[in-house]
Amino acid sequence: MTKKIHVIGGPTASGKSAFALEIAERENGVIINADSMQIYDGLHMLTAQPPASDLALFPHKLYSALHPNEDCSAGNWREMVEPLIGQVLEEGKTPIIVGGSGLYINSLLYGLSPIPDIADEVRARVNATYAEMGAEAFYAELQARDPVMAERFHANHKARIIRAWEVLEATGKSLAEWQDEPLSGPPDDWEFDVKLIIPERETLYERCNSRFVYMMEHGAVEEVGAFEEAIRAGEIKDNCLLTKALGVPALRGYLKGDVTKEDAIRMAQGQTRKYAKRQVTWFRNQVVENKNIAQIGVIV
Repeated sequence: MTKKIHVIGGPTASGKSAFALEIAERENGVIINADSMQIYDGLHMLTAQPPASDLALFPHKLYSALHPNEDCSAGNWREMVEPLIGQVLEEGKTPIIVGGSGLYINSLLYGLSPIPDIADEVRARVNATYAEMGAEAFYAELQARDPVMAERFHANHKARIIRAWEVLEATGKSLAEWQDEPLSGPPDDWEFDVKLIIPERETLYERCNSRFVYMMEHGAVEEVGAFEEAIRAGEIKDNCLLTKALGVPALRGYLKGDVTKEDAIRMAQGQTRKYAKRQVTWFRNQVVENKNIAQIGVIV
């Protein structure tokens, strides 16, 4: 017997969370986060996490689940979400995966190459090597050690060439070899009902703009101020992923006096619209039919 799992994807500010609540009410659902920023604690308002009123209605999982200093890749998220889905199904409830991080969602729908986790000390060592050698020399060395992966990238593709080096360093095998391995997919009896919420562009952009204004009116500046204090106190790393969340760079600049409040709002709204546009393109092209997917529906 197949086990039904809802997956709701789409760009930021598209209305995914509201749609998830509708399904949860209808199907005794548990809402599970698939957003790479909402998984972190520290910026609840600015990452548009569900308000307390929504949290009180139905169970919500994997929101504010990690400290900002923790790393969370698509693979890490999948390791957390698969047993959680299994638990929800065993309880006779309906899992509802909702979020805008396409890599997270695809890791669940289609699986991942079985690449082992890279130890923190290896990551630190490789990053230190990159900083010492510089981009060109680092890339030249990667060409010598792993020509297959180097051929796929340019010296300016910093994150990608570092990733290739990390995998080679940690496993002794090229990332290309790992990617050729069969994907480790979801259980055969899981059936995904996928809904992509993709509003018309003008509507989506208006929602992006108005939602950031709402955030500003409901404590976003104070929230980023407290986050800055935690960074200065050494409690949060200044280069953690959450510092790149939509609106954070602009508001940090405002708090430091580098930009006006009005400019910060415009910058954040522009960043949000550009990100939403990229998300739309990604979901339209990367979510495709698969043996575990019952249907893919698009809601505008």
